Amino acid sequence: AVILWHISNEFSGDCHCPLCQKAFQTWLQKKYGSIEVLNEQWNTSFWSHQYQNFEQVESPSSLGESGVHGLNLDWKRFVTDQTIDFMKVEIAAIRESGSKIPVTTNMMYEYRGLNYAKFVNELDVISWDTYPTWHKDKEAETAEDTAMQHDWFRAMKKGQPFLLMESSPSSTNWQPVSKLRRPGMVKQAALQAIAHGSDSSLYFQMRQSRGAMEKFHGALIDHSGECDTRVFEEAEATGKILENIAEVSGSVTYAQAALIYDMENIWAMEDAQGPRNQDLGYKATYMKCYHALRRMGLDVDVISLDAPLEDYQIVVAPMLYLYREEFATKVEHFVNRGGSFLLTHWSGIVNENDLCYLGERPHGLTEVMGFETMEIDALYDGETNRFHPVPKNSMGFLKSYSCSRLCEILRGWKTTPDMEVLMVYGEDFYAGMPVLTRHSYGAGKAYAVLAEAEKALYEDLIEKMVREKQQLRVPFKGPLPEGVEVCTRRKEDMEYLFLQNFGKDTCHFALRDGQERAWEVLYEEQPMEYRRGSSCRVQAGETVILKRRLS
Repeated sequence: AVILWHISNEFSGDCHCPLCQKAFQTWLQKKYGSIEVLNEQWNTSFWSHQYQNFEQVESPSSLGESGVHGLNLDWKRFVTDQTIDFMKVEIAAIRESGSKIPVTTNMMYEYRGLNYAKFVNELDVISWDTYPTWHKDKEAETAEDTAMQHDWFRAMKKGQPFLLMESSPSSTNWQPVSKLRRPGMVKQAALQAIAHGSDSSLYFQMRQSRGAMEKFHGALIDHSGECDTRVFEEAEATGKILENIAEVSGSVTYAQAALIYDMENIWAMEDAQGPRNQDLGYKATYMKCYHALRRMGLDVDVISLDAPLEDYQIVVAPMLYLYREEFATKVEHFVNRGGSFLLTHWSGIVNENDLCYLGERPHGLTEVMGFETMEIDALYDGETNRFHPVPKNSMGFLKSYSCSRLCEILRGWKTTPDMEVLMVYGEDFYAGMPVLTRHSYGAGKAYAVLAEAEKALYEDLIEKMVREKQQLRVPFKGPLPEGVEVCTRRKEDMEYLFLQNFGKDTCHFALRDGQERAWEVLYEEQPMEYRRGSSCRVQAGETVILKRRLS
């Protein structure tokens, strides 16, 4: 009856005991070889932080040093490695008993204490726990945020399904406000996970505890002990839906677009001390990029800096403050062979040890991007600038857009005639300087958004980028209506198309010409009647699943 081993539970935390201090020193010695190299890579000459030997290095605890950014970054890497080492010991114990059953561990929403991308080689299956705060004013934003996390965990093991290990069939007990799931949300959330590549939708917990920390956490069976409750009946109905679409199990997602989301880059940005130490805007930027890709009906892999790029047509890289030398080489090859690459502001600043690159920025990518950055201006809260289109620009931009938080300024841009300036700043001393650019490199194109723009700019830019890529395979004539998600999964010669409406109104949108008769309905609650033409209709809070043969 056992089909999977679940190792530990939501790994987290670090330890600063003498044993871990010694292990950290050994880890550093193995990485750097000599204390001189460590001092160089951490720039310890600043504020007289030089170490004479590895035994002097202490972890950046509340009692230790926190001003050496290379130290802080390496400590987080060490904690990840130590956690993986502990997990490997647990897995080894299972293997030594003779069991060959696959193993997994449950990861957490946007957890920044560990670099989950490093776990992949030790796990047979990726799984995670999701507890969205549904039923706020903008349900579509909660759905999109959850979708992005599904795509992040799915892409960790490209080409295979993941598992939704934990979700609540009702409220939680630990969120600031623990709201009940409204009727239909148990089903809709479960099908969202399946749409994005999961082969399960599991719940914590089966029965509510009588006491202690989670006695009021939602469960399939509450303190009444009965099975005729609303929650139980909704979960039961959802289970029947999953049984009826069981043929989807084992199918996988083949994304044509990727969004780079790297934990080491996040760690370094959060520790950077400038240009904004409050609300740097990273999440706002990557979610705008993710939204713009999904709006065009594209499946999206959310990947780390180490992931290969060759399987994608479009790669979007928001705020890559930190990357290694080899990443720039990988991007160069991607664009040169025909890929479309979008880079945003505050990118290519430091190496893997949070040491600033000297010379041109973005480091290693100035030839690909067609420009060199010079300064970045941090705007006060509430302060804005504008994107203004260049008259008769080659991509047809006509509108102006607002921007905030960070504005990057180029150096010597007038001397790079092969870089297309599409939009310029409207205000401040850098008014008239480029803020949106495009540069042809080899067979591909590199785009840059040099300030944190409003959502509409990313929507319009990525829509134009998608329309330029004739080889992209999307089932709909985008853009999709607000609140609608479209996902595809494939298995052998079958393709499955998930249409979900997290908006408030019934949505109509069009299939591509010639495709409307190829699909048949696998699941729907209300008759969609899409066969009347190429128009699809999905009611608010509903999911429709179509399928077709590819050959």
